[in-house]
Amino acid sequence: MNRASDNENFINGKYCDNRIHSLSRCQSLNLFLFALSDAFAKTRVDTMRVRLPSESKIEMSMANNSHAEILIVDDDALSRRILAQVLTSAGYNCQLCGDGAEALEVIHAKPPSLLLLDFDMPGANGAEVLKQLRSDQQQAVAQVPTIMLTAHGSEESEVSCLQAGADDFVTKPVNTAVLRARIETQLRLRSMRRQLERQNDELERWRRDLERDLAAARLTQQSLIPQKPLVLPGWDVAACYRPVIQVGGDIYGWLRMKDGRILFWIADGSGHGAAAALLTTLAKLLFHHGSAEHNAPASVMEAVNDDFRSIFGGRSFMTAMCVAIDHKTGRAHAVGAGHPPLLIVRPNGATESIASVAPPLGLVERPEFMETALDFGPGDAFLLYTDGLFGSSENGRRRVTPQQLEKMLDYSAPTAEVLLKGILARVAPNNPEDSLSDDMTALAVRRTAPQ
Repeated sequence: MNRASDNENFINGKYCDNRIHSLSRCQSLNLFLFALSDAFAKTRVDTMRVRLPSESKIEMSMANNSHAEILIVDDDALSRRILAQVLTSAGYNCQLCGDGAEALEVIHAKPPSLLLLDFDMPGANGAEVLKQLRSDQQQAVAQVPTIMLTAHGSEESEVSCLQAGADDFVTKPVNTAVLRARIETQLRLRSMRRQLERQNDELERWRRDLERDLAAARLTQQSLIPQKPLVLPGWDVAACYRPVIQVGGDIYGWLRMKDGRILFWIADGSGHGAAAALLTTLAKLLFHHGSAEHNAPASVMEAVNDDFRSIFGGRSFMTAMCVAIDHKTGRAHAVGAGHPPLLIVRPNGATESIASVAPPLGLVERPEFMETALDFGPGDAFLLYTDGLFGSSENGRRRVTPQQLEKMLDYSAPTAEVLLKGILARVAPNNPEDSLSDDMTALAVRRTAPQ
């Protein structure tokens, strides 16, 4: 009962599908512009907040490497003391261990900045200790930078050190200049890895915030899209809306004009994603006011173009096509602005294509909008759609042309929904892995046979 009542009110002119009808056109535009500027301001703040540090100064903390904690593991007490003395004089903080077992306990208690590990030790040698270290479940323990100390200068010994998981090695007797250079290299790499981890964490937080914002934007945009087909006596309506991501730049709808005709319209904003979705919000507002103030579809288009251009100054645009129908007589007028042609199919299989003559809305000041007079009888149908219906040339697929799309119109389709599904089955990706390259929106309207 509620659904019938809603459609009765729509036909009788009592239905208003925009809650801001009580606002003046100027007030509504001002409210939209305020929301638009606020949204872009937030976008700029978020972008600045997640800008990668490489765009300013990467905090490598190289100057602080002299205070790094170095754990020296060697079974020879004299070697340990000499290494500790050399590195302490260079500004490092050193801790000493005499065997691998003790070293593992110390590392688990507090992972050092770097590990100097002797290869030849009684019990578990350096390679065995390092293998245990690298297999540890704690990331901070498993990733401790390690330089292996070895008295063997052979290639076999070098390979054994690297295979065990060493980041570098130094042969004994130790050249202190070489050792310090390799320590500094490993500490720089450690600092870069930590910086990269912080960046990844920051990007992950940004991704989650973006997904949350897109989900909220999707709900907002869905409220602008008709949630169910229009129930219009003597007419059958079906629609499809598939954005590339959660929000898109396509929008469609139907409105009652001042003279009582029903205006079916569709628009495609430039770009994709959140920026294009903001244009659809504006399009909904402008078409609402235009249809309430003007009696002809060309006049509606002129009003939308003037307002759109006054806001963006030609920096953004949108294509559009609309059809104004007297649902009682079937007489109609169509006008397009840079949009794919309106397609018509008759019960005898004949098809027609009505091209857009005017440029996209917002590009040119005061363009000429020309109306095409049409007459729809029982069984006639027309299709409004965006260029996403043409598909993509990716993955070896060919884009569908308007002429090919016209040939896909099934004159025998008993309903608008069957007509639309037949087209989508031929142009939409069959494989779920083949994602859309553009927003896809279509609106099919068919005049039914008299009961």
